[in-house]
Amino acid sequence: MRIARFSIDGNVGFGVVEGDADTEGGPVLDIIKGHPFGEFERSGQKVPLSQVRLLAPVLPSKVVAVGRNYAAHASELHNTVPDAPIVFFKPSTAVAGPGDPVAYPSFSAEVHHEAELAVVIGRMCHQVPRERVSEVVLGYTCANDLTARDIQRAEEQWGRAKGWDGSCPLGPWVVTDLDPSDLAVLCTVNGEQRQLGRTSEMVRSVTDLVVHVSEAMTLLPGDVILTGTPAGVGPLNVGDEVAVTIEGIGTLTNKVITRG
Repeated sequence: MRIARFSIDGNVGFGVVEGDADTEGGPVLDIIKGHPFGEFERSGQKVPLSQVRLLAPVLPSKVVAVGRNYAAHASELHNTVPDAPIVFFKPSTAVAGPGDPVAYPSFSAEVHHEAELAVVIGRMCHQVPRERVSEVVLGYTCANDLTARDIQRAEEQWGRAKGWDGSCPLGPWVVTDLDPSDLAVLCTVNGEQRQLGRTSEMVRSVTDLVVHVSEAMTLLPGDVILTGTPAGVGPLNVGDEVAVTIEGIGTLTNKVITRG
């Protein structure tokens, strides 16, 4: 099931995406009653997807990100794979939606793309045992962990390098009932391939990461865990269109603009 968050005529809601580009009339949204973090009903009120604006699929209280979870990516930045996951945060104000322009931060001259699988938490949880991880995950979406690489190198804490406004595009929707263990992760810039990996290359699995993060903190419905990026990260320039495509989910596209 693909669950999208959308805006139409000033109203914001959730809907289930039905059909695809090859479907007669194109995909539609079946608007749901309430929200997807629990039992919900489809209203039967359907709107063409082309007539709505897709928003970030969730509004997380926190984005918990994991660094160096692909050995090849750690190596390309001359780092080693850590003994324990490197955990850092992106604030809720970093979140952007599909199609949203992302403004280049004024304090950086080297922003990199990082295509990632994002885990969306479906219910409040803490100290989740391995065998129950699937019960707390709503689904998965695409993410771009945009990073001011020059700032990351210069500052020991990654708060500014990773947490600037717009540095966490998410979307285009959340896909439930998806096996995250071996999915292709692709990043293109202006249509040219930059990154291509598979989630099977992750040092630590989705289950490992949910267990590790939830040992320390309570996760709330809509919270997001970023699972790391494959090799091939590189710079973005103003005017670039960057797209993250994950097998079984879809494509998240954003354009880099000058900060006003």
